[in-house]
Amino acid sequence: MDAAGTRTEPNGIAAFDFALPPDRIAHHPARPRDSARLLHVTSAGHVDRSVMDLPDLLRPGDLLVANDTRVIPAQLTARRGLARIGITLDQPTSTGAWHTLARNARRVHAGDVLTFDGAEDLTATVLRRDDDGGVILQFNQQDAAFIDALNRAGALALPPYIPRPEGPLASDADDYQTVFARHDGAVAAPTAGLHFTPRLLAAMEQVGIGRVTITLHVGAGTFLPVRGDDVTAHRMHAERGTISADAADRINAAKRAGGRIVAVGTTSLRLLESAVQPDGTVAPFAGETALFILPGYRFRAVDRLITNFHLPRSTLFMLVCAFAGTERMRAAYTHAIETGYRFYSYGDACLLERDV
Repeated sequence: MDAAGTRTEPNGIAAFDFALPPDRIAHHPARPRDSARLLHVTSAGHVDRSVMDLPDLLRPGDLLVANDTRVIPAQLTARRGLARIGITLDQPTSTGAWHTLARNARRVHAGDVLTFDGAEDLTATVLRRDDDGGVILQFNQQDAAFIDALNRAGALALPPYIPRPEGPLASDADDYQTVFARHDGAVAAPTAGLHFTPRLLAAMEQVGIGRVTITLHVGAGTFLPVRGDDVTAHRMHAERGTISADAADRINAAKRAGGRIVAVGTTSLRLLESAVQPDGTVAPFAGETALFILPGYRFRAVDRLITNFHLPRSTLFMLVCAFAGTERMRAAYTHAIETGYRFYSYGDACLLERDV
């Protein structure tokens, strides 16, 4: 608090930095998925649990809200003549073209036509290079035909901290897809959902914990670092999201009945908080969100958060500090590192109670 009693929050990057030993980074998921460790972080401290304990840690009437995006094989090798260009899909634009990240981007110019290894029928015309270094491509195929071409030509764009020198393993095709996945469009997995299995969902349903899905297509921008010391100057990449009228109705009904809204992952949380109204109800949503959540943010939609352990200095660690309290999360992460929790996409999980 400052002298006037106003809550003040750090805005320097150092507040969100910590040392992470490389051997704490998970290169493969727990097997079975629901056997991963779970750190329960509350106002009283933190307790070591297991993901399979979730039915006991939540209450009848609580509602899980999970992201049902499906990861597409977004890593492509393009050719312009003899030049090879690595392309990673990021987000489609409102016109149907794609914003992409490109290696050797200086080799491409507006009007160039690219072909792709693995799918002779797939081509893309370069519309322009953006100020952010991205390249806007107009593909010659759309919808189901485009996804079919990606399945032939593309590979999963795994995060850089999952080493795959020879490319993704066959097992990654299943490991990097959640049990909720329904709608094609994500470049990166909503990784909190990777811990859930039919067995765990059945156990939660049996004790009266509900479930609903919403959709946020995670873009490649999720891996981009925060640059500079002042974190408030960072700008998030926009991502496409959808909350159906039925999903919004179920969320609001659960809240009215006294149930807690439990977001499965930061992607679900960001979309819910993008759609919440001043009175705390959640409205149907279809559009883009670039919501950047920092300590000091007032949460209105979400009561509990299930999430993985995140990178130092990342927007995701800033979000969990906003949700559960910076000092509380720094203490929890120190404990996790000291006791061997596994970090990042294939790592262990946290259940966070909101700092109110």
